[in-house]
Amino acid sequence: MLSSQCFENPPNLSSTCGAGRVEELAGLKTYVTGPSDSKRALLFIPDAFGYEAPKLRKLADKVASAGFFVIVPDFYYGDPVIDVNDPNFNGEAWLKNHSPDKGYEDAKPVIAALKSKGVSAIGVAGFCWGGMVLVKLAGTEDIQAAVILHPGRITEDEIRAVKIPTAILGAENDHIFPADELKKLGEIMSAKTEFESYVKIFPGVRHGWSVRYNDDDESAVKSAKEAQEDMLNWFFKHAK
Repeated sequence: MLSSQCFENPPNLSSTCGAGRVEELAGLKTYVTGPSDSKRALLFIPDAFGYEAPKLRKLADKVASAGFFVIVPDFYYGDPVIDVNDPNFNGEAWLKNHSPDKGYEDAKPVIAALKSKGVSAIGVAGFCWGGMVLVKLAGTEDIQAAVILHPGRITEDEIRAVKIPTAILGAENDHIFPADELKKLGEIMSAKTEFESYVKIFPGVRHGWSVRYNDDDESAVKSAKEAQEDMLNWFFKHAK
């Protein structure tokens, strides 16, 4: 399920840059940044705008500077959402071509490739669409920690299946996943005592804010930085 909020404040993909480089990993073009010999790696699963979004790459570089090897694969095979104002764009058709189930299957060989490089701890951050993929990965023990940021629709059954430390960072103003529903998911997770989890709702922000904030909005920038710090702290604690 996608809504108009999935496409608000789209990134300028023509300004893509970053301190890292693009290489192929498990058959996917992948932005990689940080120390490639690190034993701790983070996988970012992007929102509908894909792996070239400048603020997503900026965040990857920031996290990499803390000592993680960070990868951002092109799960959309060169077909991210580019022009949301294109009258021919059909969000439901796009989602059918890029289902979270397909993303989950594509992520498994990426994780295997990291392990083959000697990585011993893997954390995964999923943004919007990426959150729908990540909740499936969190139901396995292939990764060590998960941070789900302003997710698309995920189910209570998927949350009940979670097996690893998982944080969900949500927006107060989110038509896709209202705060009250996210809190309910948090209650389901908190009943599991075998791993740590939490849900945090950020006031005054909208779906997608953590990587699609407006640079001129001081409050939005502050909230995005807070979410990013929460994410990094979670990985410091659990992806080790």
